[in-house]
Amino acid sequence: MEYVFAEREDTKEILSFIRELAAYEKMEEQVVADEKTLEHWLFDEKKAEVLFAREGKENVGFALFFHNFSTFLGRAGLYLEDLFVKPAYRGKGYGKGLLTELARIAVERGCGRLEWWCLDWNKPSIDFYRRMGAVPMDEWTVYRIAGDTLQNLGKNE
Repeated sequence: MEYVFAEREDTKEILSFIRELAAYEKMEEQVVADEKTLEHWLFDEKKAEVLFAREGKENVGFALFFHNFSTFLGRAGLYLEDLFVKPAYRGKGYGKGLLTELARIAVERGCGRLEWWCLDWNKPSIDFYRRMGAVPMDEWTVYRIAGDTLQNLGKNE
């Protein structure tokens, strides 16, 4: 098992992982990202990073993450946006390895925590995260402003 950071030439494969994850989550229609957009935000703007789990020369899983900030801790954290292991490689430790590597990176960078969301129906992932020692934030509700609502709010009218 090897864990490596994605590079610019991996953009097409990153998009492929995103599409596989979206299919698993039954959200394919929500993927509007394309290679050019991903390349810009990941490698030009450096707004997120991608870590691959590799078996031999094949990338078999990925984690896309970025820094957030906790005012209460007074320090940055890591936010895991996506974690996905190809079905044929599940149960072999790649998911655990990706989370462990992200925890190592968080500690190395002085981060105060590692966080992510998980769909309520995704029992296999919830069980996996709990086995890793993660605890759900039951007292919090996620809110989102996107699309036309975001555009209208951003116009400050």
